[in-house]
Amino acid sequence: MEKIVVNVKCPYCKKSFMDLEKPIDGYPSIRVKIQCGDKNGDLYLSSIYGSYNLISEIFLLEDEIVLFFCPECHASLLLKDLCEGCKAPLAFFELKNGGMVQICSRRGCKSHSIDYSDLAQKVSKLYSIYEVFADPSGKE
Repeated sequence: MEKIVVNVKCPYCKKSFMDLEKPIDGYPSIRVKIQCGDKNGDLYLSSIYGSYNLISEIFLLEDEIVLFFCPECHASLLLKDLCEGCKAPLAFFELKNGGMVQICSRRGCKSHSIDYSDLAQKVSKLYSIYEVFADPSGKE
């Protein structure tokens, strides 16, 4: 299966979250600031959609809810929407070329989604991943 590598930025200040200094799974990681209780630090997430690999500066217990912030403007990245699986708040990142990625803020929850800003982007991505080509003759 083809890997989908996301390139994300802050939805508020538009600064990139991509970190070349701490690659995960062979690609730049996604760096955000986190808070859990009285602990604060950087969290580096894999930029491969569907990978749960990460590096955290602070120890996170399974099932803990983590608050996400932009490392530049410090805006909260939490949504009012809740995870359908565990009811924790969702965090979101803006895709560089439009759309967004949502992840659950609960440590260990695997819920996440990607939403392109328009259907043309979705179709284009589908074509590029699966190399779908229309037969110019109109025959199947």
